[in-house]
Amino acid sequence: MSSFKTIFDNYNWDNVKQSIYTKTEHDVINALSKEKRTLEDFKALISPAAEPYLEQMAQMSHQLTQKRFGKTIQMYIPLYLSNECQNICTYCGFSFTNQIPRKTLSNEEIIKEVEFVKSKGYDHILLVTGEANKTVGIDYLENAVKLVRPYFSHISVEVQPMEKDEYQRLIKVGVNTVLVYQETYHQEDYKKHHPKGKKSNFYYRLDTHDRLGQAGIYKMGLGVLIGLEDWRTDSFFTALHLNYLEKIYWQAKYSISFPRLRPHSGGLEPKVEMNDKELVQLICAYRLLDEELELSISTRESEEFRNNIVKLGATTFSAESKTNPGGYVVEPQSLEQFEISDDRPTKEVEQVIKQQGYEPVWKDWEKCY
Repeated sequence: MSSFKTIFDNYNWDNVKQSIYTKTEHDVINALSKEKRTLEDFKALISPAAEPYLEQMAQMSHQLTQKRFGKTIQMYIPLYLSNECQNICTYCGFSFTNQIPRKTLSNEEIIKEVEFVKSKGYDHILLVTGEANKTVGIDYLENAVKLVRPYFSHISVEVQPMEKDEYQRLIKVGVNTVLVYQETYHQEDYKKHHPKGKKSNFYYRLDTHDRLGQAGIYKMGLGVLIGLEDWRTDSFFTALHLNYLEKIYWQAKYSISFPRLRPHSGGLEPKVEMNDKELVQLICAYRLLDEELELSISTRESEEFRNNIVKLGATTFSAESKTNPGGYVVEPQSLEQFEISDDRPTKEVEQVIKQQGYEPVWKDWEKCY
């Protein structure tokens, strides 16, 4: 079995970090002058040395995104099925040690939530659960996907890492995309943030995308939780992972998300703050590295930031998100995984996208393609 671990183990975190922070203006200019950029160029583009070139990066990112995706923003909405979780994670409201009421949606409740989000026009749904094998394992998920399949043309899931045969079961019933975030590629700090539960196994999580690729998934998503560690170094490792996956599982499509640590019940303070300008820099750097890549911006970000990022490289937006199970209709007061920042109604976000000359896309493909 092919494994990203074999590549990952050749890199040292501190060496990578030093390499990024010692990039020069010359390295940045060199990266910007190329047609095709390497991972070394990506280091330059995410380095402090690239900050004076942000305007140029943004213009190039805008052009490349428009060339590949046109003037469109793909719309999706998350649907939280359960907040049950067996893991202890320092940054998450669903963490096993948090004394919160646990909730897992029944079939009837799933349909109620689905009908609400469908009434808003969505045709892409992201099903989310905590990581609890017994409560929301493969049987529960397979059933949930069968229930929602008739309503949506694209189903994504963000659940615990699984085995290849379990992914094949989900693909068979209609899952198109699986998102799995490493949270951080810093191995020692990963252990600090995930002291207990299956998630504490760093390498099992690291090889999840290999199992997905072998299962034949249509699209997979990667990312880190920005704020746990140095964002530049973590982003390089994400790009390294992406680069490896695109070579081995070249038939699959890929997306990157940029979740910044948000307030939650339990309240971990970010170790490293990333400002809006730096997030724009990172988004543009990814676009300059890979013009096929989908870049997703969630409601964790503010209205203002999301309005401004439409033209700069983003391709996928959520809106009106609830991060608690039953949050739309069934149980609006249940505990959220994290606080969202942009809580505008879907229609308002749609209007803002249109005002910028872009088209919100609710459905981007047919099953027969």
